[in-house]
Amino acid sequence: MAETITFTLVKSGIGSTKKINATLIGLGLTKMNKTVTRKDTPEMRGMLRKVSHLVRMEEV
Repeated sequence: MAETITFTLVKSGIGSTKKINATLIGLGLTKMNKTVTRKDTPEMRGMLRKVSHLVRMEEV
């Protein structure tokens, strides 16, 4: 398992539920095509799994 994970918002959260939009903000994804690198933890994995249809992920 990699130490960090990089993810990019590739689809908009507009029209999604409040929970999904809150998860995107919690991940730091506020604009389209924004890329964020975070430490790979079970909490991050869970949040990313919830919005997997909106983001592209890669392990670094």
